[in-house]
Amino acid sequence: MSGGTEADAGRVADAGRRADAGRAADAGRVADAGRVADTGRVADTGRAADARPADRTAVADGGQEAPPDEDRSTRAAVATLYRLTAGHRTAVVVATALTLAGSALGLAQPLVARQAVDASGGGQVVWPLLALLGALFLVEAAIGSTGRFLLERIGEGVVRGLRTSLVGRLLRLEMREYDRHRNGDLIARVTTDTTLLREVVSQALVDLVTGSLVAVGALVLMAWLDPLLLLLVALTVAVATAVVASLLQGIRRASERMQDSVGAVAADLERALGALPMVRVHRAEEREAARIGARVEEAYDAGVRTAKLASVMSPAVELAVQGSFLVVLVVGGLRVGGHAGSLGDLVAFLLYASYLVLPLSSVFHAVSLIQRGMGAHRRVDQALRLPVERTGPSVARSRPVPSAPADRPALALHDVRFGYDPGRPVLSGVSLTVPHRRHVALVGPSGAGKSTVFALVAGFHEPDSGAVLFDGLPAAELGRDACRRRIAMVDQNTHVVHGTLHENVTYAVPDAPEAEIRRVLALARLEELVDRLPDGLDTVVGERGSTLSGGERQRVALARALLARPALLLLDEPTSHLDAINEAALTTVMKDVAQECALLVIAHRLSTVQHADHIVVLDRGRSTSCGSHEDLLARDPLYRDLATSQMLRPGCGSSADRGGRRANG
Repeated sequence: MSGGTEADAGRVADAGRRADAGRAADAGRVADAGRVADTGRVADTGRAADARPADRTAVADGGQEAPPDEDRSTRAAVATLYRLTAGHRTAVVVATALTLAGSALGLAQPLVARQAVDASGGGQVVWPLLALLGALFLVEAAIGSTGRFLLERIGEGVVRGLRTSLVGRLLRLEMREYDRHRNGDLIARVTTDTTLLREVVSQALVDLVTGSLVAVGALVLMAWLDPLLLLLVALTVAVATAVVASLLQGIRRASERMQDSVGAVAADLERALGALPMVRVHRAEEREAARIGARVEEAYDAGVRTAKLASVMSPAVELAVQGSFLVVLVVGGLRVGGHAGSLGDLVAFLLYASYLVLPLSSVFHAVSLIQRGMGAHRRVDQALRLPVERTGPSVARSRPVPSAPADRPALALHDVRFGYDPGRPVLSGVSLTVPHRRHVALVGPSGAGKSTVFALVAGFHEPDSGAVLFDGLPAAELGRDACRRRIAMVDQNTHVVHGTLHENVTYAVPDAPEAEIRRVLALARLEELVDRLPDGLDTVVGERGSTLSGGERQRVALARALLARPALLLLDEPTSHLDAINEAALTTVMKDVAQECALLVIAHRLSTVQHADHIVVLDRGRSTSCGSHEDLLARDPLYRDLATSQMLRPGCGSSADRGGRRANG
């Protein structure tokens, strides 16, 4: 084995040098900020010293401040929100046209009423005018309801597009972003923030346009009827406008704080529910309730602040409108009494004054809602700008990737160096080879960097220098997608999602044939579990597999990985949740799996891997030695200490191990 290893190492070194020569940008990538950290997804239990930043709470709640030079004017907000309607512009134009048409019919009604009043005073027949007035009202109602339906549908369409984009983005973020943002806060951006934006898009934008146009139309007709009365109305409206303008920025800031606080509530609640057994055992319900309650109080304070500003704005608008109406009524009545105008003119002017209430109120409400919506839009936009993983090649290819030579190892690492943060290396020169259909083990003390090796192989991060090769081809040239097609992984934090056992086992291959499913169930020793469950494979396993034991969840993850028939299977602490009997069974399973694919196993319990074809020892981020179990016991002090602490001697193992070794010997 050692001779083959040296030859493999030589080939890997050559391939690594060619890969390094072909990507001269490697040196510049050392400071790539895109590699900050995957702090717990594939972590060693004791990897607290893996050069992670001590404090990442600065943006934990996602409450990043808006840039200081951001244009926070209403005009800029309208332009920003209007861009959200891309793809719905035709429907927006139709809905706006219908709303304007309905409003135009409403503006015509006072003129008809004016003629009816004057005709009645002159003893003329008025019922045709009254019939026309009723018809205008009915048509206006029909057109307005159609326009409103279109607007609501547009709002739903915009929210659907935003949520689809957000979900697609959040599932593809760089791993470091999940450490910088809390999951609950990211979820709140998909749910709460987009719901507020729907209200803004479906109401505020069109109300602002149509309300402004209708108000202008009403003012023009009022100026035509009586310019003096219009001047008095304009003065009262100007006062209300000044009050509203002074409150808008405060409303927006309060709304942004409220949205951030709501996101923090979701994040803290997700934190507590995700660790509920720990919370219960340590009797921390009150502390968690107090923590979340503090977030709720922050949201309450921000909401009260918003309501306070809105409560000042609404009476200002109402007083202006009512004051205008009273001024028109008193001054207009005096002018009619003095024969300076007709009763019909006064009635029409009063109707227009009352009609002005709705468009002005809708304009002021729309402006307020737009400012509130900008807080939600800022959070959604931040999420849509977060960097995502590149699935294609990370270096330019001057020629097509050649087919993999048959004699190249399934995986090779050549002098790989990596750190989650600049200047704090985790791996300082790791080299190893995993041949096809061979079992290679990776051992070492906690914090040595074993799980970081898996993170690099899985493409969660890119090495600062050195080469990761699959079948002799550099991973940077293949791209993450092509690399991940070759592998499957079972990490120590076994992932079982809510759904049936069948859905979890077939997660990697949803359309797997029944025979394949039965094959992996047998390999993972899950047949007894399936027979015991009330609905077999169709049994719902609960949130995070809560109805299964730790060992059962681990075997489900193993079956899921085997179903994909990978060229390389990565097992991170596969026996961490297994008893001695199932550990012995898994040892046999690994021997069987190694006949189908390459197998790279991380283990602290050396009894699991002592019969591996090859064992690589990692210490402080470096691969220090490699060989068989007996060879390493004889010449490697660290491995000997690890084995001694677990009372392992040459040839020592479980009866299943010894029986399997005799059968293979």
